[in-house]
Amino acid sequence: MIQTNAFDYINVLDRAADAAWQRNEAISNNIANVDTPGYKRQDVAFESVLQQALGNNRYESMDDKVANVNLGRLRGRAYVDYANYSYRLDGNNVDIENENVMLAENQLKYQGLISSINQEFTNLQTVMK
Repeated sequence: MIQTNAFDYINVLDRAADAAWQRNEAISNNIANVDTPGYKRQDVAFESVLQQALGNNRYESMDDKVANVNLGRLRGRAYVDYANYSYRLDGNNVDIENENVMLAENQLKYQGLISSINQEFTNLQTVMK
């Protein structure tokens, strides 16, 4: 984590990429346990944490919102989905097709976040020239 205002967006994007990586691990774990009796799927909540951290003040610019984010609290939260439904009699609630779609979606999100971080550094290099 870099401590200067020039890197506010990079720091937030870095936390989002960390959460996407954490979600990727949770989804991979779900896929690995698709045949485990009683296994409940796992996921990571980050988008709601980010939305709360940015606040709801519509009169504040995004730059100000990002500058005021408390990075210490901006982390993905892993949770177990104890949904009352199950596709099988053994209590497992992992739907392999849904997990594969979520994995592909999350990988695209992660790649986009990494691309955005790289673009922010490119912008900083351009400014320094």
